[in-house]
Amino acid sequence: MRATLPDLSARQLEAVLALAEYGSFVAAAAALRISQPALTRALKRLEAELGVRLFERSTRRVQITAAGREFAAVAERMLNDLGITVQSVREVAEERRGLVVISSVMSVAGGHLPGIVAAYRADRPGVEIHVREGVHATVLEDVRSGVADFGIGYVDELPEFVVGTPLSRETFCVVMPARHKLAARRSVSLADLRDEAMIALPTESRTRRTLDVAAATAGVVLRQRVTVGQFATLMALVGAGGGLGIVPTGATRGPMARGLRSVPLGEPRLARRLGLMALREREPTPAAAGFIALLRRRWPRAD
Repeated sequence: MRATLPDLSARQLEAVLALAEYGSFVAAAAALRISQPALTRALKRLEAELGVRLFERSTRRVQITAAGREFAAVAERMLNDLGITVQSVREVAEERRGLVVISSVMSVAGGHLPGIVAAYRADRPGVEIHVREGVHATVLEDVRSGVADFGIGYVDELPEFVVGTPLSRETFCVVMPARHKLAARRSVSLADLRDEAMIALPTESRTRRTLDVAAATAGVVLRQRVTVGQFATLMALVGAGGGLGIVPTGATRGPMARGLRSVPLGEPRLARRLGLMALREREPTPAAAGFIALLRRRWPRAD
């Protein structure tokens, strides 16, 4: 069982150090910019709290005791540690230091998010950013477990423990080599892709499930010839001539889509809402709140 701790104040600790240094109530009070009676009262309360005498007083001088010397060394460490802690807390509160963990669906992590992270880091270089990217289910689990400060994913249907804040509406497009026969089209339907080799995401991804349902509804069987786990791999395979891909529009905004042609998916025209996801009743840290505010300001309003 932990012993009862004494009720100490920073002013009392400073009083001990000043008296130890000057050996005089008059000089110590002047150094602390308080009255001599106030200094005397502070020391008496401290000695009563500790149950020991820290100084021997006489009409001519103040002499520190052995207990006082030991306590003065502790008081100096405590004040130094307190000063460091106060500075650290202020830096965290002012977003000059800290950690923000973001869990994001892959289309955002490789699309809109890098520019926002760079802008935040430029203004707050002392804050560390961790980006965890994955499928929507992974983002939800990161939010649920508390691993991430917040998530970015699809907010159309969310479990009870998550609060969703919509940011924008996301549509789909078909990515293909620039010289592909469909590249000049203004839009491409699922029916136009029935004879094309397709590169797909895994079945557990929300994007894959959305497209599979849409294709089944339209009576189209897509030839999913290669399955990959990342949009970057999908784009690389499209660029290498391995097939075509259907991706959220946000996934084409990063460098991984460079050199490819992106044509809007016309029939059926699919859309879903992207947004912020946070654990219900969890207050964001100052650094996370600052990042969220910046993200909402810089997020494009329409795809």
